Amino acid sequence: MQLYSIASGSSGNCIYAGNDKEGILFDAGIPLKRVREGLEAVGLGFEQIKAICITHEHSDHISGLGPILRKVPIPVYATAGTIKAIWEKTNMNNISPELFHTVCPGEETEIAGGVVRPFAISHDAVEPVCYTMMKDGKKIGIATDTGCYNKEMIDSLAECDTLLLEANHDINLLQVGRYPYALKMRILGDRGHLSNDTSARLIRELLHSGLQHVLLGHLSKDNNFPELAYQTVRYELEQSETWRRLSVNLSVANRDIPSPAIQIT
Repeated sequence: MQLYSIASGSSGNCIYAGNDKEGILFDAGIPLKRVREGLEAVGLGFEQIKAICITHEHSDHISGLGPILRKVPIPVYATAGTIKAIWEKTNMNNISPELFHTVCPGEETEIAGGVVRPFAISHDAVEPVCYTMMKDGKKIGIATDTGCYNKEMIDSLAECDTLLLEANHDINLLQVGRYPYALKMRILGDRGHLSNDTSARLIRELLHSGLQHVLLGHLSKDNNFPELAYQTVRYELEQSETWRRLSVNLSVANRDIPSPAIQIT
């Protein structure tokens, strides 16, 4: 089982989860060419992709979906609200609606030899979700684009072997940055994005003896940078006796290029 971030950031997201035989793409917010090249870099191709699970309809999560589906008819899974929004805002010409399958938060679906479970998040989209995936006896959690977290989200992500969690912005950089006031308030709000500090607090809630890897993702280009996200989260986690007792690998996903694949043992 592996988690492989082809791209993770405010300008595009695409994550592979599975093994070397079959797996799933979570979101398709980058061009077809980049997805293909990212897969080929680790010995994969579209023939291994059994489904694309979409979190929500914002362009950095779906901009590559139409071109991919016109090239390869891969089943797409998303909530009913997200599917409706995709068809309303995206060029779906020459794509069959039958490729789209509805998922509901809290309900499991068997895909690619594993079990995928969506869970609701708080974001300014129509009906957004994030996902966990159980396969080969391992559990992966992917959670970005949420302005806050709650007990349902913690329960959904509990007992994961590997996590990809949002660390979108540094609060101080955002507050003094060039963004308009309204956009700053959107990002900081409960339907916006997790800051580095909030991400660290969520990770502390999810610590357990089986946790192997935490990958920080969806970093803002303007209001964060990898070293700051890593150091902020690491510092907060070091205050936890549980974290100090564990051997968890903490890293940061690249925004625009693939990150090293995480092998889950």
